[in-house]
Amino acid sequence: MTAAEPLVPRYGEASLSDLVPSVLAALGLPGFANPLGIESLPGVCVLVVDGLGWELVRGHRDSAPFLAAASDRGRSLTAGFPSTTSASLASLGTGLPPGQHGLVGYTFALPGLDRPINSLHWVPYGFGPTEDLRERLVPEEVQPEPTVLERAAAAGTEITLVGPAAHADSGLTRAILRGGRYAPADSLEELVLAVGAAFAERRTSVYAYHPFLDTYGHVKGVGSYEWLAHLEQVDGAVSSIAERLPFGFALVVTADHGMLNIPEEGRLDVADAPALLEGVRLLGGEARARHVYAWPGAERDVFASWRETLGDRYWVRTRDEAVDAGWFGPKVLDRVRPRIGDVVAAAHDPIGVFQREVDPLQASLVGHHGSLTQVEQLVPFLLIRPEG
Repeated sequence: MTAAEPLVPRYGEASLSDLVPSVLAALGLPGFANPLGIESLPGVCVLVVDGLGWELVRGHRDSAPFLAAASDRGRSLTAGFPSTTSASLASLGTGLPPGQHGLVGYTFALPGLDRPINSLHWVPYGFGPTEDLRERLVPEEVQPEPTVLERAAAAGTEITLVGPAAHADSGLTRAILRGGRYAPADSLEELVLAVGAAFAERRTSVYAYHPFLDTYGHVKGVGSYEWLAHLEQVDGAVSSIAERLPFGFALVVTADHGMLNIPEEGRLDVADAPALLEGVRLLGGEARARHVYAWPGAERDVFASWRETLGDRYWVRTRDEAVDAGWFGPKVLDRVRPRIGDVVAAAHDPIGVFQREVDPLQASLVGHHGSLTQVEQLVPFLLIRPEG
């Protein structure tokens, strides 16, 4: 791969959508493929640390010695496109690429909405009236494919979910992680205790999620004092969970994406490049992975404008080109295709396209992700199986 080529996710071979099915196959559950080749396990905890990219683990050994040592024995997976939380967690929760589960970005267009949906919070995106969309856009209908938790339950295994209390009945959880038993844990300390309690109850399958490394990366930046301090705490929590594993059980550590910092000079606002909004009906996605929805008949002009304005700083593709290149997976369902922008733009330089008047918070953040670069795409696949 040269610097000018996107890292297309390795769906079906080494991507996040392959991880949980492989784990459940290793537990002996029928109906799950095991493309990652995980050996037989009596029990497992899958821990997802938001924002813990492979290159970030490998590059910060002093702050994360336990994780770094595990990475010496582990390997990386590709997140999927876009490399963002809702899309990646959906791939983990359904065992499917974005082209099939349909959560194709942080924000994306859905019929009946005049603004994109914010898929993390299940509300309309950006400035305007705030509305809980769970009744109008029922999560189980927006993402109707069976989750891996539902499939595991049908095979006789209930998976315990550990994560922030506020996520228990969220639209995103209902869409992608329905079918398990939820155990709230808002801090790393609570997460470690909740995982230990699940194993003490003789439960063999735990899926745990911790969001706050990503938060520090967004607000303070990757490599900042605050981010490094929290990475050190995450490292300690991972070690503590490993110590609490029942005999023979494994801890699998992964993430939803990596992250990089965008300098001030890399923040391009559409107000300063009005050509980027000519013919545009909606702007979705996020700064480094944009879905651009054109007014009917304006698609070609919008594509030409984005390619000319962004030059070689972004990979700019039409919807059909991105789909044919496999960005969203080997298959894109008919119900999913309209959610993808008429134009899809993925950054490879340290740059982002922002829309401050719609989302001033995003434009103020330091750390970002979403694209097809190595630092954003590669996430850890660490299989930790203590002896004794």
